[in-house]
Amino acid sequence: MKALIVGYCPRGERSRTRQLADHAAGFLRSKKIAVELLDLAKDIPDLLTPDRLSSYYRRSYMGEKLAGKDLAQLKKMDQMTDQLMAVDLVVVAYPMYNFSQPAIIKAWFDSVMQKGKTWDLAQGGYAGLMKGRKALVITTSGGSYDGEMAFLEHSASLSKVHLGFMGYDTKVVTGAGINRYPEKEGEILAKARAEIQEALGAFIG
Repeated sequence: MKALIVGYCPRGERSRTRQLADHAAGFLRSKKIAVELLDLAKDIPDLLTPDRLSSYYRRSYMGEKLAGKDLAQLKKMDQMTDQLMAVDLVVVAYPMYNFSQPAIIKAWFDSVMQKGKTWDLAQGGYAGLMKGRKALVITTSGGSYDGEMAFLEHSASLSKVHLGFMGYDTKVVTGAGINRYPEKEGEILAKARAEIQEALGAFIG
């Protein structure tokens, strides 16, 4: 089994999300799982600009064979997609920004959710091409978004939709309320670490 940890933790060593992502990596390595890291704070995904979107549509929907500039501008998107397709387990780790994913996380999903590679059209709808693979979403937030506040949560829920669309069996671990309950930060992170181990343990058997 091979694993990929996709992280966006721009606060570096101060990041609580980084602490949880590192814990996931350490746990996987302790189980002899090969782990590859993708730091989106350093390797920023390309955006679906008008030209890039046109090239993608012409290739993946119209079946054109691209060359030159058209093919080159899809290079990073293709590299990130191939990287994802080469592993059995992906961990996506990031903090909530303004009730949802950071823009860089959304750009990564826009890069790897490619028709004909990670999903495709099927009779009557869509088919995820990553079925049989596992995904864990690790996210943190200063606030707590359950109960009456659940309507504001568009972070982990959106990642779960993206991964599920591609066919992944997905679990979510959320370290929520760190700023709202600063006196409970240690407890919140300890609970998240335990849930990470439980989720990954279930995935790898």
